[in-house]
Amino acid sequence: MNLFSIRSNQRTNRSLSPVLTIRLRMVDSQYYLPNDIGISKLDCGEAFRLLSPQEKMYAHYLSRAAWYGSLAVLLQTSPESANIFVLLQRIFRKQNPAQLEKVATEAGLTSDEYKAFLVYAAGLYANMGNYKSFGDTKFIPNLPKDKLKALVWASQAHQDQPAEIESLWDSCSYLLFSLEDRQKQLGLGDKGITTYFSGNCSLEDAELAQRFLDSKKLSAYNTRLFKRDNGGKTCYEVHLASAVQKDCAVEGESSSWCGSFIFEEKDFTVTRGDYAPLMKKVCCNLQQAQAYAANENQRKMLEEYSRSFTFGSVEAHKEGSRYWIKDKGPIVESYIGFIESYRDPFGSRGEFEGFVAVVNKAMSERFAKLVSSAEVLLPELPWPREFEKDTFLKPDFTSLDVLTFAGSGIPAGINIPNYDDIRQSEGFKNVSLGNVLAVAYATQKEKLTFLLEEDKDLFIKCKGPSFEVQVGLHELLGHGSGKLFVRDDKGKFNFDKSKVINPETGEPVSSWYQDSETWDSKFSTVASSYEECRAECVGLYLCLNKQVLSIFGHEGQDADDVVYINWLSMVRAGLLGLEFYTPESKSWRQAHMQARFVILRVLLEAGEDLVGLEEVTGQDGKPDAHITLDRSKIHTVGKNAIHRFLCKLQVFKSTANVEGGRALYEHYSTVSDSGAHNFLRLRETVLLRKEARKLFVQANTRVNGDKVELVEYEGSEVGLINSFTERFQDDAEQLEADLLEMSKKDAPCWC
Repeated sequence: MNLFSIRSNQRTNRSLSPVLTIRLRMVDSQYYLPNDIGISKLDCGEAFRLLSPQEKMYAHYLSRAAWYGSLAVLLQTSPESANIFVLLQRIFRKQNPAQLEKVATEAGLTSDEYKAFLVYAAGLYANMGNYKSFGDTKFIPNLPKDKLKALVWASQAHQDQPAEIESLWDSCSYLLFSLEDRQKQLGLGDKGITTYFSGNCSLEDAELAQRFLDSKKLSAYNTRLFKRDNGGKTCYEVHLASAVQKDCAVEGESSSWCGSFIFEEKDFTVTRGDYAPLMKKVCCNLQQAQAYAANENQRKMLEEYSRSFTFGSVEAHKEGSRYWIKDKGPIVESYIGFIESYRDPFGSRGEFEGFVAVVNKAMSERFAKLVSSAEVLLPELPWPREFEKDTFLKPDFTSLDVLTFAGSGIPAGINIPNYDDIRQSEGFKNVSLGNVLAVAYATQKEKLTFLLEEDKDLFIKCKGPSFEVQVGLHELLGHGSGKLFVRDDKGKFNFDKSKVINPETGEPVSSWYQDSETWDSKFSTVASSYEECRAECVGLYLCLNKQVLSIFGHEGQDADDVVYINWLSMVRAGLLGLEFYTPESKSWRQAHMQARFVILRVLLEAGEDLVGLEEVTGQDGKPDAHITLDRSKIHTVGKNAIHRFLCKLQVFKSTANVEGGRALYEHYSTVSDSGAHNFLRLRETVLLRKEARKLFVQANTRVNGDKVELVEYEGSEVGLINSFTERFQDDAEQLEADLLEMSKKDAPCWC
């Protein structure tokens, strides 16, 4: 029985025990967005106002490219997401939320039910699909299906085009509400839903495809894999995202990647044209942005990005990223492409995202000081010098106010590009998203779960400053540190194989990456979370350094408080992370939260009462928990525990020791009901008391004559919906037709 049915049955079944009723409601709540969900306006008005007319035009066209490209996320998320999106757009283009409210009342919806519909629509827009970007859990409308259907039928969109709207409803209404086990979360095979792979693909198919791609030196970042039966023989199709759909030579590249191949006695075909209509829109806007570029690096960057999205060339995107790294200190910062691999169940394919932001000069000065101190701080990390990069390539590190962040969600900080070969030898950039931090982590005392009362006021006071320190260290010296040992295609090593000793074994290093292997391809399903854990540990370890704290303006007692709250915040986050664990499949749905749970386990294991975790009964009579941290032991017991663990993480990563790295990480990731803490039971408590993640309302830009105007919206579900309705209004009908056609073309692959 699916959980929607369980919820309906609760209304009539009066015999359920109070404990069981609480547990059923608790499980149900994962799959709904509450009517009181936090929705905040992402304010960038002042930052945008200070831009020159040329910079505003540049930002506008980059934003348009990002928003058009982000629609590919609908097709990367679930079979039904694009159809639901189009249905909502057609309804709201005819009647805005205020106009539709009267229709809803007449159709028999209560005010709470209509609000739930608006919250669902806002959630789908903000997550660019019907699975949460943070946690990969499906969410469905929190109102009866017949009520939603009545509203759709009463809408002006249905009055004007009944056949089209009914066809749209029929195409997505079952999956819109379905909570069958496999549909509850993203995953591969029987573990969940993914549209990176056809429905008949298994982990073994993903591994085979990765070996094929490695053999062709072809990146998986902008691909999807489809497995088909061809006359009784299995055939694999690799689809490259590109505007061009036919095979053709790409200027500057020796051979085409497209064509038919035999690999390990299997047929492989590589084709272009995935998301073609969207990639054309991206390229068109990038080309228009070139006219307003501030320098040659920006022009070359956009030229290479456009080439990448035209032909599906990751090499061109890497070349664009090289120009991006060289573009130091721009007023308008941006990045775009198939970037983060968190939501690919195999961990190699990138989700499309694009951001455009304006530099916050005051905060960026602090990050510049941190960059300047990096060469002094890196030797403080707990691995031998040989395991660190030969030269620290000083990156740009800026604080940005986001104008546009188009994709499935908005992070607080970024370290990019994700190409290992560029990061190791050419550099990278770090950005901290200041206006995101300002609203995302604002905390109300009454919503602070699992802390002792005496910690709450200090937590509220220091959460922002401590997170600023953690983000800075995590991005710059976490993701920016550590060497990968590689043997190139000529047999040359990038380290002295005869001298470098593995500190974990005391023996010479005996494993490394081959030329075609990357961190993502080698460690695959565990790579993202493992790397986030390593970066978080670097942040915890180096925040103990007084020089670091001074850079961020913290001295004396203030500095001690920032350290305490940073560590306390991390152990609390580890407990909160249990929300993102699925017991049925024994899998984690969110890389960062898995990483924080691992750190909690490491610090609990350190003993000496450093961290306390106690199950209690709350004032409301329901299960609760308290987490404590002995601040007097952070610099001793805590530091030593992170020192040991962080060294292991880096050594396994550097030496491409997948077996050792996986064993270590999966040990600490295990969630069970045995041992000193019953984490499975604690997970139920976390679900019972969880708070929904905030949604952000972003502005639009539009050209009016020779000027660019900023169009802002209120921080509510209505504002979020209106922002999306207006975002694509110039070519809405063609865009929606393209999305439906792409969705229809792929539909047979998900069965």
